[in-house]
Amino acid sequence: MVALPETPALRLFSRAWCHLCEDMLAALEALRGEPGLIAFEIEVLDVDADPALEEKYDERVPVLVDALGNELCHYFLDTTKVREYLSAFR
Repeated sequence: MVALPETPALRLFSRAWCHLCEDMLAALEALRGEPGLIAFEIEVLDVDADPALEEKYDERVPVLVDALGNELCHYFLDTTKVREYLSAFR
């Protein structure tokens, strides 16, 4: 079993000029400010900057994964899955 990092981290695979990507990041930022929810980091990666990422994610962006690389959602933020992931850090 792989251990979770000390600080919750989420990785958002995104691209420029993608309104769904912008919407998911905005929703994550709003969630980050929610009272009672553990603080977490968001790393945004541009799939167009890396051919391997572009090949893997291409038209599926935005894709949100946890620190272990498990996909939580794509296209739209699944707040239930994000909250479940974050609850493991309590």
